[in-house]
Amino acid sequence: MRWFLGIFVLLGVALALQAGLVAFAGYVLLGVFLLSRYLAKSWITDLAAERTVDTAPREIGDSTDVRVVVRNGGKLLVPWVLVEDLLTEAAILQRRVSVKGGRLRVLFIRAGGKAEVKFKLTFLMRGYYQIGPLFAETGDVFGLHRRHRVFTDPAFVLVYPKVLPITKFDFSSTRPIGEIRLANMLFEDPTRTAGVRPYQMGDPLQRVHWRATARTGQLHSRVYEPTSLAGATILLDFHRDGYFKRGEPVRSELAIITAVSIANAVTMLNQQIGVASNGRDATDRIREEALKEHPNHEQPPEEEFANRYDARAHFEQKDQNDRLRPVIVETRRGYDQFQKIRETLARLELTDGTPFAGFALEMGQRIPRDATVIAILPQVPIETSVALGQLKKRGYAVSAVLIGMADDGSDTRAVAAGRLMAEGIRDVRYVNAEQDVMALGDRNAVPTPAEYGVSVELA
Repeated sequence: MRWFLGIFVLLGVALALQAGLVAFAGYVLLGVFLLSRYLAKSWITDLAAERTVDTAPREIGDSTDVRVVVRNGGKLLVPWVLVEDLLTEAAILQRRVSVKGGRLRVLFIRAGGKAEVKFKLTFLMRGYYQIGPLFAETGDVFGLHRRHRVFTDPAFVLVYPKVLPITKFDFSSTRPIGEIRLANMLFEDPTRTAGVRPYQMGDPLQRVHWRATARTGQLHSRVYEPTSLAGATILLDFHRDGYFKRGEPVRSELAIITAVSIANAVTMLNQQIGVASNGRDATDRIREEALKEHPNHEQPPEEEFANRYDARAHFEQKDQNDRLRPVIVETRRGYDQFQKIRETLARLELTDGTPFAGFALEMGQRIPRDATVIAILPQVPIETSVALGQLKKRGYAVSAVLIGMADDGSDTRAVAAGRLMAEGIRDVRYVNAEQDVMALGDRNAVPTPAEYGVSVELA
């Protein structure tokens, strides 16, 4: 518009002064301006793109090939077009994914021709990765006009979190006085021998106590203690305030690895397992953002933007979250249950929604009372310890796993453990690296709060 105004002012001055050469120059400039505007619009309008990518779920370290074909359906060649298949800024800056190949390229496309963009993505962390949309920029040879456009719907690839083996699982907690009616019958624990008894018809051979048999000359069988674990419900604190930027994304990823590894260990014991978190599901975020952009569910058009930065900001994930509903996988048993938990944790994102204290109290009405509550926490403010203490008083067995609280000489560990012990939660464990996760299930292999100078008188 400013170019038009400038040209018309020039023509008006030339006609008023009867300057023929100036008027001629104005007409030429106007013709060039209109021609370049037409060419730039035609080039960007005649283009179409199609992406090919395998969106099957991946493991950390896996790769996928991305191929984008840009076609020129017009009768004019496109001398240049800058194309970029967008990735989220978080995935690049946090080094969640590595790119090999030309994700950003300048193409020359003949009339009716096509050009390709190929690159390979290697996923270095779990997550729900957005690939695309394709951003294209072209313009006239004089640089008077630029046209920007977004092509193709984005593709999404799910990358599972790492699962570490927990060789021993001892998360049973002392329950308060009183009986609790169990939703699932408890089985005997073959790792806990209570004694021996004479052999009875039907006892399996692995139950026979051969030493007692040899000593007495009669067959004897082992008697096992009933298992003290009726599964677990994991409460994962994924509020943004608990994960400082200095330690991200390492600390939040360690929390996810801890949660999914515990879920796997409980599943291997054929016990019930469930997960709940105050984080947000990436699929819910994408669905909500699409609904805000297109509330009537109409097909989104191939949009035009002023520049690449506006396009990236339009499709970038939003940090703010006004969704307060927690992410829940109901407590059940079975391998399908673990797979559902693994997929949910793969998509989980930090949020600034519900604080953990309110979330935990809300979940107290929805989780089974016979399952141990395992709270995975990056920090323990007073509100969090009080909320977990309320669950303890309601009859839940509560354990806490503190993430990223290294023994660096500060009193962070002592304060956190002290607040939990003051609420009657004695089973407090720490995870600062992946090797700590593998030893997490052994109560004797993890440091106790008393080792850090915590001494709380409990009734």
